[in-house]
Amino acid sequence: MKKLRLAQAQINTTVGDFSGNVRLISEYLIKARDAGADLVVFPEMTVCGYPPEDLLLKPGFIAANGKAMSEVAAVVQGITAVVGFVDCRPEGLFNAAAVIQDGQITGIYHKIHLPNYGVFDEQRYFQPGQACPVFTIRGVKVGLNVCEDIWRDNGPTAGQAAAGAELILNISASPYHHGKYLVREQMLKSRALDHGVSVAFCNLVGGQDELVFDGASLVVDRQGTVIARAGQFNEELLITDLSVGGIDTDKSGLRRMAGLLEPDAEVYQALVTGTRDYITKNGFQHVIIGLSGGLDSSLVAAVAVDAVGAEHVNGLIMPSRFSSPVSAEYAGQLAANLGIKVFSIPIEEVYSAYLDNLAGVFTGLNADVTEENIQARIRGNLLMALSNKFGWLVLNTGNKSEVATGYTTLYGDMAGGFAVIKDVPKTLAYELCKHRNRQAGRDLIPQAIINRAPSAELRPEQKDSDSLPPYDVLDPILSAYVEEDRSVPEIIAQGYDAATVRRIARLVDSSEYKRRQSPPGVKITPKAFGRDRRLPITNKFRGA
Repeated sequence: MKKLRLAQAQINTTVGDFSGNVRLISEYLIKARDAGADLVVFPEMTVCGYPPEDLLLKPGFIAANGKAMSEVAAVVQGITAVVGFVDCRPEGLFNAAAVIQDGQITGIYHKIHLPNYGVFDEQRYFQPGQACPVFTIRGVKVGLNVCEDIWRDNGPTAGQAAAGAELILNISASPYHHGKYLVREQMLKSRALDHGVSVAFCNLVGGQDELVFDGASLVVDRQGTVIARAGQFNEELLITDLSVGGIDTDKSGLRRMAGLLEPDAEVYQALVTGTRDYITKNGFQHVIIGLSGGLDSSLVAAVAVDAVGAEHVNGLIMPSRFSSPVSAEYAGQLAANLGIKVFSIPIEEVYSAYLDNLAGVFTGLNADVTEENIQARIRGNLLMALSNKFGWLVLNTGNKSEVATGYTTLYGDMAGGFAVIKDVPKTLAYELCKHRNRQAGRDLIPQAIINRAPSAELRPEQKDSDSLPPYDVLDPILSAYVEEDRSVPEIIAQGYDAATVRRIARLVDSSEYKRRQSPPGVKITPKAFGRDRRLPITNKFRGA
């Protein structure tokens, strides 16, 4: 039986930050070598960051990637490393993994299966690999492949095992959505059992625009048992002593088995990770949030504090003639609980000035949604004014239920630089608030906010339920229509009211132009608006 000390460097890289990525890779190389590892493995496209998208079309980016790869190779001494990078060949670009020993690249694997669905566009940039090599590393026969390759039943893993591989190394940038970890783990167990090999999966961690990578790298032995697992959403060097070629009975070596987060905790941490990395990687120091005294802005404020610290979060309360007196009270209580700085700018004078200026044009017309939306746009302007003056990033507070149905105001409550809960249905937002309170051991988000009926407070006695079905009815319909691509007849057949389903489908379809103008936000569901779900704005197809 052969022994191998494996290190998996689950790191948080930044797209295009070649010098920063090289420093991070070098840091973990040294850590792995100091820990006595024989082999250290890094995630997919570690050198340039993932996904680089159309930066791959820039010759300067490719040249910088090659230079950075040479710098990484020079650091590899006294240990073998597997590093993801872009390999530029005369026939095109390849999503590649390099085997590096003693400062030299001794082997390269080219990703064979290029995903072109959901958030992936790899066929736009890369050529598919053709070979399934098996490398010998410290006496162990190793099959190396990249991300999507291992998801295929008869993919490279099968060929590499047949060629004598004892260990499969898969380097990945596998984006998060809730529940994905369990699917991924079961898949990796199946690969190990089906082919009688140990499998080590090294995943990226951190946020990149809308995407969040959850890490959770792991090692599965040939019996399909998980023997080591890194944590979720944090950088880590996972070190495992492997017994390759037989039943792993040696439990004395190094290994770590991180626990998995509960579902609500997992989603909440994904939001924190995505928000933190968007803020910090884009050079912002502070954020501003419009605090309404409602659930959504309270959740966004809590996430922001956990992401970057209370000292970097500001709240703005903007009462109007239609605001309940308790709204400002609840918002102030939340700000005190979170320890954030809060400002109050009433909008009544500005709103009255708008109405006076428009009175002549609107003569003889009844007040309607126009006057409601003016208030939202005033608030958006005030938030952006503070953003401009102080360099604060505006965090949008719209949830997925609102974004889906168009229950939003363009250039109003849709304003912002990053939409933290854009992919969070309203019913889930309630659960996340409750989770954060349980985590705090107190009502960090006041219970009165969780209990109050949702309202935009843009007209007297307004409630969300005036315009939308109850959220516990709405959200399952939206999930079926948006995330599962179910037709209207299929959803009605599930037992939902036919008129309600048709109305919701119409709202979703007619609001595409709004969503196209919304800020990016953290993806936490299997199909998010934006990178996942791309429909034409000009579109007459309805209801099927």
